[in-house]
Amino acid sequence: MQTTMIGIGNFFFRTRNRVFPCIIVALFALAVPPVQLMGSVYLENVKDMLAVALSFSGLAFRALVIGFVYIKRGGLNKKVYAENLVTEGIFGLCRNPLYVGNLLIYAGVFLMHGDPLVMVLGMGSYVFIYQCIVFAEEAYLLNKFGDGYHAYCREVPRWIPRFSKFREATEGMVFNFRRVVLKDYTTIASTTITLALTEGYEQLAHPELFNRSENIFMMGCVIVAASAMAGIMRLFKKRKWLVENPV
Repeated sequence: MQTTMIGIGNFFFRTRNRVFPCIIVALFALAVPPVQLMGSVYLENVKDMLAVALSFSGLAFRALVIGFVYIKRGGLNKKVYAENLVTEGIFGLCRNPLYVGNLLIYAGVFLMHGDPLVMVLGMGSYVFIYQCIVFAEEAYLLNKFGDGYHAYCREVPRWIPRFSKFREATEGMVFNFRRVVLKDYTTIASTTITLALTEGYEQLAHPELFNRSENIFMMGCVIVAASAMAGIMRLFKKRKWLVENPV
């Protein structure tokens, strides 16, 4: 079974940037977002705020990871690859902190949609996919780093962060906010845009209950602002107007 999951993990590792958005679109096509939660618009609004908080907690956790230690998760030639075994920073709390952040982001997106079937299928799918990717990465790392990685696995949990070890894991390290901005601005922008589009989907699906022009304008402003931020950061990065470690 694990061998099969490793194969699935390698497939999604190569294709995730293209396939993941398609999965969300396909799942959202199954049902329109409900306009009420348990018959209450108030509860629906509370749910939406929790969804935003959940996704942004995922972004915050990713920022914490990247700010202390950055590792390239894209692999080499679309295959799992690592030059060094990174065990410090937030990687001392759990072995896959970036993926924990990603799952929190997706949980917020599916909660924002709100349909029970979409939420269950969405989170179930992404938990399974990330577990497969992790199995593929673990097989590679164990083969490359051997006893060192095996010892790391015994000491540090795969998923649940040990926040009690935060001070020990980051002792002597300096948080690099510039690196967070440079490395994760696309994730921040895409998360914001996805949440706004999900809310817009709900409002377009129930035009009789919303002031369509006003709400579409608001969602449009959020999308334009997030897109503009990403464009500005891309320019700053390309022109080297913002670098990780300024001289």
